This record gives sequence, C-alpha cells and structure tokens, in this order.
Amino acid sequence: MAAGPVSWDHYRAFLAVAETGSLSAAARRIGQTQPTLGRQIDALERALGLSLFVRSPAGLTLTEAGHDLLPDARGMAAAAEALLRSASAGRDETAGVVRITASEIIGGAVLPSIVADLQDRHPGLVVELALTNRSEDLLRRDADIAVRMVRPEQNAVVARPIGRVRLGLYAHEAYLARWGTPTTIDALTEHRLIGFDRDDSAARALGADPLWERRLFRLRTDSDLAQLALLRAGGGVGVCQAPLAAGWPELRPVLPDLIRFDLDIWLAMHEDQRRNRRVRTAFDHLAAALRVYVAGDAPPGT
Repeated sequence: MAAGPVSWDHYRAFLAVAETGSLSAAARRIGQTQPTLGRQIDALERALGLSLFVRSPAGLTLTEAGHDLLPDARGMAAAAEALLRSASAGRDETAGVVRITASEIIGGAVLPSIVADLQDRHPGLVVELALTNRSEDLLRRDADIAVRMVRPEQNAVVARPIGRVRLGLYAHEAYLARWGTPTTIDALTEHRLIGFDRDDSAARALGADPLWERRLFRLRTDSDLAQLALLRAGGGVGVCQAPLAAGWPELRPVLPDLIRFDLDIWLAMHEDQRRNRRVRTAFDHLAAALRVYVAGDAPPGT
C-alpha cells in the first residue's frame, strides 16, 4: 500500500515505460532523462510496495501488479490531458483545444473538410482529431466529443442522433470496365473483393455474414482507410458509405438493389461540457455538418 500521496510524475513515468517497454524510449517520449525516469519508477514501486516491472536485457515488461495498475494510470493521463484542454481557454471563450474522436472512415474521409470549416469560422480553436475504431471513454475524458456508430450508453454522456448513413458495394469504373459488373450475389465470388484481414467486428456489426467472409477476400486489411484507398485505386469491389461515393463519380455502385447496409451516427459529449463554449460550438458545428453529410447533399471533397 502507498505510504502517502504519490506524484503524478511517477505514474506518468510508469505509463510511459509500460507503453514503450524501455526506459530510453519512455524518456524520449516524456522529455526526461533515463536516470530520472528510473528513479521515479523505483520510487513508485517503493511507495506502492509492489514490483511493477520485470527487468531483462530485452527491456521491461509488466508484472501482474503492473497490468492491474495500467488502466488507472491511463485514466489519470486522460484526466490530465482533459485538464490542460479545459485550461487552454476560458469556459466562455470559443478558443482553446477540442479533442474529437471518430472511426477511421469518419475521421479520415468525412471530418477533415468539416473541421477545416470549423477552424475557418473559429480561428481560436485548436482541434485534435483521434482516429480509432475502438470506443473512447468520454467519462474518462479521453476526448471532448465522439462520433459514434452506435448509441452511447453511459449515463453522464449527452448523445445526439445524427441520422442513418447508407453503405453499399462499389467498384472503380476502370475495374468494372476490365472485369465486368457482377449482376448476382453469386457472381461476386469471381471478383476481387476487398475486406477485413483479422478483425471481423465491423462485418458482424453490419450483419453481413455469411456474405462478407474472409475466405472470399482477395485484398485483406483491417484498416478502413486502406480498404477505401484500394477501392479508389481500382483494386476491386468493396464497401463504401454512399455519401462518400457520391463525391467520387468514378466509384460505381455494385448490386445496389440487392446489397445495402445502414449505420446510425451519433454525436456524444460528457454532460459537463454543455456549458463549455468551445466544446459546445464544435459539437453543434459537427452535428449540423454531419446531418448534411448523411443526407448526401454535400459530400466531402477529395
């Protein structure tokens, strides 16, 4: 047990070493010297009465006690970053840092033009855009605003429904000119299908089984942005959001009357942020722009 309060610097050192696996890499990450970092780790272990790392020539690996501590250390880091964002401007100013998290496709292909317009309107805002397909925890303040493809369930989170976005199969016109356009679902198996590699969670969420099985894919990647790039390069037939495809006329729908999926889009923030002008301004801007996107009226430019 800890003998008394432990400095956040010690926990920050622990987190950096846990995520990098070595004192030298952790020292570079947080701008400390390696000996200082080593002393902070030693001090933390003494204060907690626990051994947090196994030392070896290959580096440092977490003990069971270290693994148990890791989620709370990450929560402390997220809270520290949220504190800095909150302090970046007054609550009544439309300035400072806003951190937005979204999936790879929404964050990489949809939000850039929306965020650029937001900053044109509010030059004092600094936007951090975190692309991840995992669910960021708004309660831990990993982000100020989250774009979700499922409804957030946390009690302290304000969630606003944006609408439903349609997904379908598409292929580049050059690919179809060379290989022909499939006219039946069975004919798809004769084409180069673009799909997941090891992570089938998106396909399961869409209810695409058994149509979208790994064994059928000739181009496999778990990066949604890579799948989109392969599709736009004429690599084969793949899934794309309809409003995105509308902005790229070279992408042609494949079996649009037979294969279609719909995804809900939600915008979420912690309820405490409703009184924060910079976050509320960004939230309202994203909500309005994403509704236009879902309607397909103004797809983002290439």
